[in-house]
Amino acid sequence: MNYILFDSSHRSSLLPLTFTRPVADLRIGILTIREKWEFLLGEKTSTLTESYLSEKFPLVKAKSNILINGSVCPNKELVQDIVSLKPGQTLVRGEAIIAMALTEDTLETFDGEAGDGIQTISIENDFVKIDNTWDLFKYNDRVLREDFEMITKGRKSQPLSKTNSLVNPKDIFVEEGAVVEFSILNASTGPIYIGKDAEIMEGAKVRGPLALCNNSVLKMDAKIYGATTIGPHSKVGGEVNNSVLLGYSNK
Repeated sequence: MNYILFDSSHRSSLLPLTFTRPVADLRIGILTIREKWEFLLGEKTSTLTESYLSEKFPLVKAKSNILINGSVCPNKELVQDIVSLKPGQTLVRGEAIIAMALTEDTLETFDGEAGDGIQTISIENDFVKIDNTWDLFKYNDRVLREDFEMITKGRKSQPLSKTNSLVNPKDIFVEEGAVVEFSILNASTGPIYIGKDAEIMEGAKVRGPLALCNNSVLKMDAKIYGATTIGPHSKVGGEVNNSVLLGYSNK
């Protein structure tokens, strides 16, 4: 099956963040929305977005396609509902289209709305949908915990140096190549995820939930309060509380 993440009419409510990326490439929790879908589907996705973004984020079409609202954060129950869709069926929650199964011909005329001859299936699943910029902060705690459970299940964390002070270490997960020395990590208030080749410098103090993504750095004596997400290739110092850095950022 060919999976396509589409931008809904709420895209404009997520400006300026969506000036340079589709909605699905916003980060909330540990992963971007796209990464969550690809993890649970086990498939790559493409994007139906604004024409000026389509060169960088090209649309891939096939004879059978499932379009998924790019503002929706998935869970296993929702994924099961979506992969079960038959051509001409649409999943909705309230008035929002969540997913549609379309042939290549009907995809050509898709405008973000359910057209004539489409069978509508209403669902009440409990999942996060990002409609406004502030939803990234409102739901970051919940989604970070869900991501942590999803991507660490059945895996073993890399060991941390004994120079660190740890609280509730079972909820601290460290990827390969990460470096943490002489820091305080308190996961009693939420999980702490330290990505591949990330670094927490000496004297940093962290209260979860926290996602420190791949190749990012917490500077010396930083104070981080959850729920906070620091995207990949970022450098952060000072005091941070309930923040989402999308990546390649400095603070």
